[in-house]
Amino acid sequence: MYLNKAFLYGNLTRDPEMRALPSGGQVASFSIATNRVYKDRDGAKQEATEFHNCVAFGRSAELIAQYMKKGRPLFVEGRIQTRSWDDKETGKKNYRTEIVVDNFQFGDGGQGRGGEGGGYQAAPARESAPAAPKEDAGEIQYPDEEINPEDIPF
Repeated sequence: MYLNKAFLYGNLTRDPEMRALPSGGQVASFSIATNRVYKDRDGAKQEATEFHNCVAFGRSAELIAQYMKKGRPLFVEGRIQTRSWDDKETGKKNYRTEIVVDNFQFGDGGQGRGGEGGGYQAAPARESAPAAPKEDAGEIQYPDEEINPEDIPF
């Protein structure tokens, strides 16, 4: 069995770009920055940043384009895909490696935005219900007030 799975949690580096496919479906392209902190040989603290190109389709694309902006955190789960095309002007073959989003969850952003049930699981051929929110800690925090279904953004 083979596995192609990517999990990313980082901040958007730009606002998502929404486009329509010839079939009428929606596609959103965006980039996520992740960082890691490590110590070098001398014991000095170093930080490395990676930039990941992501693409979402259908309802996932619509939600991400509607609610996400540059700088906001996002958790994505998907598969790694590399596509290629020939540049007509130079004749050069170009490659782009990107994460095709299967599931996502809005990050907290430190201001209470997102994070409270902002998960969604993409369905390739049919509509599906949003994924259950994932909890960071072991204890579940339930809201004190009643949740009105009309307040849910999807």
